[in-house]
Amino acid sequence: MLHKVLIANRGEIAVRVMRTCRELGVATVAVYSDLDRDALHVRMADEAFALGGASAAESYLNTGAIIDAITRSGADAVHPGYGFFSENTDFARAITSLGVTFIGPPPEAIEVMGDKISSRLAAERAGVAGVPGRSETLSGPDEVVAFGREFGWPVAIKAAFGGGGRGMKVVEGPDDAAAALESAQREAQSYFGRPECYVERYLSWPRHIEMQVLADQHGNTLWLGERDCSAQRRHQKLVEESPAANFPDTVRIAMGEAAVKVSRACGYFNAGTVEFLYQDGEFYFLEMNTRLQVEHPVTELVTGLDLVEWQLRIAAGEALTFAQDDVRCDGHAIEVRINAEDPAGGRFSPSPGRISELRPPAGPGVRLDAGYEAGDTISQYYDNLIGKLIVWAPDRDRARRRMLRAIEETVIEGVATTLPADTIILASDDFVNATHSTRWVEETLDFAGVASPTVAASADDVRVRRDVVAEVDGRRVAVSLWLTDAPDPGLPRATSTAAKPRRQHHAGVVGSGSGTVVVPMQGTIVKVAVAVGQSVEAGETLVILEAMKMENAVGAEKSGVVTSIKVKPGDAVSAGDVVAVVE
Repeated sequence: MLHKVLIANRGEIAVRVMRTCRELGVATVAVYSDLDRDALHVRMADEAFALGGASAAESYLNTGAIIDAITRSGADAVHPGYGFFSENTDFARAITSLGVTFIGPPPEAIEVMGDKISSRLAAERAGVAGVPGRSETLSGPDEVVAFGREFGWPVAIKAAFGGGGRGMKVVEGPDDAAAALESAQREAQSYFGRPECYVERYLSWPRHIEMQVLADQHGNTLWLGERDCSAQRRHQKLVEESPAANFPDTVRIAMGEAAVKVSRACGYFNAGTVEFLYQDGEFYFLEMNTRLQVEHPVTELVTGLDLVEWQLRIAAGEALTFAQDDVRCDGHAIEVRINAEDPAGGRFSPSPGRISELRPPAGPGVRLDAGYEAGDTISQYYDNLIGKLIVWAPDRDRARRRMLRAIEETVIEGVATTLPADTIILASDDFVNATHSTRWVEETLDFAGVASPTVAASADDVRVRRDVVAEVDGRRVAVSLWLTDAPDPGLPRATSTAAKPRRQHHAGVVGSGSGTVVVPMQGTIVKVAVAVGQSVEAGETLVILEAMKMENAVGAEKSGVVTSIKVKPGDAVSAGDVVAVVE
């Protein structure tokens, strides 16, 4: 077994990995950015090392800083979690070149499957058909238009080196191609460090079904059942469950066997997920995620397996102790993601800030995997996942009702969350009858009754550095302390406003309700869409704001002429800052 594991990640996944390591007697090492110096994963680890910087690029995507932490800590293994470097071939090779174990698949498998284009080709070679698409990266919007004219609209632009809905944009027609490609490339660069994108057909009413696979280094590859992840907004999952409802056993078995074929085709070992789209009795290979999935707990609850434990054991060279016929899926599990987002009106706009209170649910069959506690801060610089609420029950309807009860018990104050939207999803007849699809949440459900709470605008603690001299065991040592400073009484606070209809390429956020356009959240301006003197209509996008790895369109609240623009791309803004004036 491994002795000391460095978790090259943050938030709930870092905490999740640490818990299993502790049960196995494996020491843990955390890494952290300047903003995460007091985060839960740092507090839980046996050791913690500073990476420096605030943004992901400066910290959790800084290979040199992470390697330095590995060397200083003496860690013999690295767990990448999900996101960040979890599917980065260069990072995996950098780790293994140190003689340190990478808790994941071999770099060669990441290289094949981490690139969504080469993964499509690999699946085809294994005899598993994918969604019709171009198996090469896009060089411009003209190629998107040509593909749409050949296969029909809408089409989907996707990040070639990413997943999880990041860098994915749906293009309804040729006029939208350029803006969608530009936005997809920005998001892909921001989240995965590479901007390449490709295009494929967008199915009309598919379900998103994925197969959990587990493979050791001795030639054993198994599938551990499926997860239905069809309840999505902005192509990112909200609710996941296992097993899938209204899903024929013949298709289940065929899909599981296809997942094994794809895994073996790239020499895969460790835990992974092969994702499919399912429509009209047919399934299509979508992609393979060469890492642990956010929704892995639902598989754990129905199989009784600890997937993180098996990740560690396989990385240490151990063989699986069970065969395909030994895999049993009992009962039903449902997971809802708790994101710091305001779902009012279906907008799902980011809601960074300080969690003033967090009271988890309890009772039979209830599990909460969270990366935060009361008093912690959700920063605009990182993913907005607070945690996951998972329940198990003997059957699907009892699991659904148990989840509704658990959501009702959960108290989170200080930031808006997706829990009200999760309740609407679970109570819907479409979900009850399992007739929903990946397009269902945004096209069918009504979130008009979801109220927007008042939340603090500041996403980060107001702290200052103090250089002091201390004595440690009688030795004089100069140290730097980060201490809470008195908050600025003039720090703006924001109240989320009523939602606009969902826009095509970005989450929509609104201004102040007048000609003075303000941003309702902290973030970075990535694009200014208008010029001074330009006439605009109410609701028209003025600037695009990136917050929590999501792009948000800030629109005009009235028709008129733009008389002033007060920001430029790259500017950091706080909630309440004026970005433009329309008169």
